Amino acid sequence: MAAERGRTFLSRSPLATRALGAALGRAVPPGTVIALDGDLGTGKTCLVQGLAAGLGVSDPVTSPTYALLQSYSGRLDLHHFDAYMEGRERALLLDGGLEWMHEGGVAAVEWAGRVREVLPRPLLWILLEHAGATDRRLALSIEGEGEDAARLGEIVRDLEPPPGLEEAS
Repeated sequence: MAAERGRTFLSRSPLATRALGAALGRAVPPGTVIALDGDLGTGKTCLVQGLAAGLGVSDPVTSPTYALLQSYSGRLDLHHFDAYMEGRERALLLDGGLEWMHEGGVAAVEWAGRVREVLPRPLLWILLEHAGATDRRLALSIEGEGEDAARLGEIVRDLEPPPGLEEAS
């Protein structure tokens, strides 16, 4: 993967993880799909809360595990999807649920590894991992090709790490 298509950060706090999400929310264009994967407690929902803030969403954002999908209005709409319960989520995606991912808003999919093969490309993949008691490693990469993928790669490359976040190897 080319350097401009991926970066890894170390987050020292939930506040820093939210700040990264907010920076992404301010930068991503309409139609962006953000796939989040990682174990429980790695900060997926925390990052989406920041993403929502960056998109101008004022409503509280919670995990949509049992609702499947929650949508929020902002400068760009946020469609927050949870694929934790793989079977019904896969059915929803394959039965037309992918349409909302390109309706001009931003789609964030938690537990994306469970439905990876049905997600549209290009997308911004974020793998979140425990890196200590409170630290998290966040690996951002672009999946897909073409102009939209290149644009996402530029956004990731140009992202200024917020306080509490540092570049990791």
